[in-house]
Amino acid sequence: MKHLFTPNYIGNVEVKNRIVMPAMHLNYTPEGEINSKVIEFYKERAKGGVGLIIVGGCKIDDVGSGPMMIDVSDRRFLEGLKQLTGAIHNEGAKIAAQLYQAGRYTHSAFSGKQPVAPSPIASRLTREEPRELTVEEIKELVETFANSALIVKEAGFDAVEIIGSAGYIISQFLSPITNKREDEYGGALANRMKFGLEVVSRVRESVGPDFPIIVRVGGNDFMPGGNTNVEIREFCRNLDQIGIDCLNVTGGWHETRVPQLTMCVPPGTYVYLAENIKKEVSVPVIACNRINDPELAENIIAEGRADFVGVARGMIADSEFPLKAKEGRPEKVRKCLGCNQGCLDNVFSLQEVTCLVNPRAGKEKETPILPADKPKNILVIGGGVAGMEASRVAALRGHNVSLWEQEEKLGGQIHLAAAPPGRADFLHLYNYLEQEINELGVDIHLNCRATLPKVEEENFDAVIVATGAKQIKPDIPGIDNSNVVMAWDVLKRKSFVKDNVVVLGGGAIGVEVAMFIAEQGTISGESLKFLFARQAENADVLFELITKGQKTITVVEMLKKIGKDIGISTRWTMIDDLRRSNVKTLKNTTAKEITSQGVIAENEEGEDNLIPADTVVVAVGSTAENALYNELKEGLNKETYVIGDAANPQKALEAMQEAFELAVQL
Repeated sequence: MKHLFTPNYIGNVEVKNRIVMPAMHLNYTPEGEINSKVIEFYKERAKGGVGLIIVGGCKIDDVGSGPMMIDVSDRRFLEGLKQLTGAIHNEGAKIAAQLYQAGRYTHSAFSGKQPVAPSPIASRLTREEPRELTVEEIKELVETFANSALIVKEAGFDAVEIIGSAGYIISQFLSPITNKREDEYGGALANRMKFGLEVVSRVRESVGPDFPIIVRVGGNDFMPGGNTNVEIREFCRNLDQIGIDCLNVTGGWHETRVPQLTMCVPPGTYVYLAENIKKEVSVPVIACNRINDPELAENIIAEGRADFVGVARGMIADSEFPLKAKEGRPEKVRKCLGCNQGCLDNVFSLQEVTCLVNPRAGKEKETPILPADKPKNILVIGGGVAGMEASRVAALRGHNVSLWEQEEKLGGQIHLAAAPPGRADFLHLYNYLEQEINELGVDIHLNCRATLPKVEEENFDAVIVATGAKQIKPDIPGIDNSNVVMAWDVLKRKSFVKDNVVVLGGGAIGVEVAMFIAEQGTISGESLKFLFARQAENADVLFELITKGQKTITVVEMLKKIGKDIGISTRWTMIDDLRRSNVKTLKNTTAKEITSQGVIAENEEGEDNLIPADTVVVAVGSTAENALYNELKEGLNKETYVIGDAANPQKALEAMQEAFELAVQL
């Protein structure tokens, strides 16, 4: 890891290593004021060895702000901002603040004002038409950026970052999609760049020649008719010429149909965007998006593809990501999965950010992991992620923990979650937890079925039941026919499907099993690379080979929405995958009977139709497997707890949080 941990400069500021934590909204500052929650969150990341932390987006005005952002629009916030910068400096890290103005991405419900933009074109995100900025208002907005940049400098930050990516206001001026102006700020690329360049120039005048300016750019809009890496490189060359100190390169707009941050994006996919820009400029370049592994980060720097790597959600998942890498323990890093359940999904639902793999994220002050006052003998029944996390934290606190699992391996439903294409990163959590509980000395018993008499025989002070859930088998005629299989069995490869498949249930499990089946018969990424590099087939044939499998698949859902229980930031990517794989979806449709020919279903018009099928896959959900808990609670005179799906079927995020919160209190 010698390349990752060599110092480098951004302007005149020395950063001790090449790891940057980019800005990510946290919803920790409801009034814009810095508080102990946000300080402790970033302080722990600084302790963990990160070189530079960029906080934000930070509010610079009312009309372009989002909810619960750190506010740098007024000097009355200086005292709190100074507390934040001081805390980070005390831990040996540098800190920057990102200036945020969302333009047409602003919701008037939050700002109380009509959004403004270069042209009155609504976005798919808000459906609100913005008001076109006048030239005078553009000049005023430039001054607003400059004023906030000066506040950032006065607050003790080491640098300021200007966001010119993701489809926010500078991106909107840059793009021919959103900039239809006919004055000096519209038309040719040189004019569309004018606003962004004026912002940077005026910020430079405001903060002086020696204060570092970083600009966050999208290396490609990934929007039809928008800017590509060609136009963005030209913008970056101009930024370089007017005196910026660093370029922070991410991917496309929030509206793009090309996933940027979800699990299906292979780690490091978008490094090429930064690499192409680095060739054109003289300043350091930060590569971002799905860099969740120290070895990947090291290789990016070693190969000269970028000068720094941005690790945002990876630093939420493990605050000691840099420290573990530096000490030669990269395998100990608790990797970000790209699941988005605790971060982006929470941001969009106006909840505080947490993390599936790190339930303590955002609760650093409230939930320290302290040694137990009196070590107990604790039995955990069930080795899914909830049981494993409870075992890990309890053992970490000094308890003597035994873990009983009735299957031949730990992990439970995490293996099902990892089975569909593009979802394998769920196994990072399993691997981490298995490694940790083994190293902590948890006494693990596999193929061990718990019963009340068996538990009574042992000398346990407390019992945690994490027996998970079981699949629901709906009570409809034909459910026991030989052509009916259960979704979990398909994902475990215990049951196999024939050519014509109907999936009953269009929730998360139904979508996942449909994706799993749809991949059968497609070629791998490795095969695609081979065939494409050798021009063995044309692009249309290759596209069909990677998207069209052997099976004909129909998903039947009684609700009006497919994938309703999938997180907002991930659902659209999975629905797109279904469409791309030619999976048919029937909403507002109820299965009434299963026959040897298929499924008789009632559509939204009240008509019964036969949906032909050789195999029917049941994916209608799950119910708590809590019979043992009820038996133990009644018959065992000891502390007895239930967590995870055994308490109530839920997402892995909630299961991990329940497990953690119980274990830190025992």
